[in-house]
Amino acid sequence: MQRYLISSLTQAAVVLLGVLILTFFMVRLTGDPAAAMLSREASPEQVAAFRLQMGFDRPLPIQFLDFAARAFVGDFGNSLHYRLPALPLVLERLPATVQLAGVALIMAVVIAIPLGLVGGATPGSPVDVIARIIGLLGQTIPSFWLALVMIIVFAVRLRWFPTSGRDTPLAIVMPAFVLSLGTMGRLVRLTRSSVLEIMGEDYIRTARSKGLAPNVIFFRHALKNAAIPLVSIIGIQFGYMLGGSVIIESVFAWPGLGRMAAESISIRDFPLVQAIAFFTSVIVVALTVMTDMAYALIDPRIRYE
Repeated sequence: MQRYLISSLTQAAVVLLGVLILTFFMVRLTGDPAAAMLSREASPEQVAAFRLQMGFDRPLPIQFLDFAARAFVGDFGNSLHYRLPALPLVLERLPATVQLAGVALIMAVVIAIPLGLVGGATPGSPVDVIARIIGLLGQTIPSFWLALVMIIVFAVRLRWFPTSGRDTPLAIVMPAFVLSLGTMGRLVRLTRSSVLEIMGEDYIRTARSKGLAPNVIFFRHALKNAAIPLVSIIGIQFGYMLGGSVIIESVFAWPGLGRMAAESISIRDFPLVQAIAFFTSVIVVALTVMTDMAYALIDPRIRYE
C-alpha cells in the first residue's frame, strides 16, 4: 500500500511538471508572447515596452524557472483584462463550476448505476435495453448539439427552465444534464459489463450451488466486486467534468471557469488562461490520486502489495 501511494504521488508530480511546462509554452507557440497578448493595433514600441515589463526579454530557461517558482505559490501575475491577480479570479469562479460538475455527477450516478446493475443482472430485459440505449447515446450525442436542442425545446418553447444564468435553482438542470450524459453513458456501460462478467465467475456459481437466494448472491457478492472499477471512473469523470465544461458553460452562460477560460482566450488574457489551465490540472490530478487511494482501500489485491 505504501509503495502504491508513493508511486501515485510520483506520477502526479511528473504530470504536474508536464502541465507546468505546457502552460508556460502556451503563449509561446505562435512566437512572441508579447505580441500574442497585446491587440493587433499595438505599436512596436508598445510591444517592446510590454515585453520588457513581463520579462519576456530574458533567456527562456530563466523565464521558466521564474514562472514555476511563482506558480508554486499561486502567483500567475495579473489578468490583462481585469487588472487583478489571476488566481483570486479563478477561485471566485470555481464554486460555480464545482456546483455544476457535482450536480451533473449526481445525475449520472443516480441514473446510470441502477440501470447498469439491473441490466447486467437481467440481460435482455426491458431495463437492459434502456441501459444499452443510454450507453450508446451518452457516447455519441455531441454535447453542444444537445445543449442547443434542450434550450429550444425546454426553455424557449415549453418555458420549463431558464435559458441561461445561475439565478434560480432550475437554471442548473439543463446544463448539468448535458454535462452528465457522457459520464452517464460510460457508467452504464461499465456497470453493466462488470455485472455481466462477475455473474459468470466461479464464486458466483459456487454461491448458487450452495442454495443462496439470488438477492443475497447479487447484493453480498456481485455488487461489492462490481463497485471496484466504478470508484476509479467516478473520481476521474468528476475531474473531467471540472475541466471539460467549457462548451456547456458557454452555451448556457454559466458563470464558471469554463466560460471564463473561453472569454479569456478570445480577449488574449493569457495570464488568466494559464492560471485556469494549471489550477484545473492540479484539481484533476488531486482527484486522480484520491481515487487511486480509494481504489487501493477497497481492492485487497492492491492493498496488500
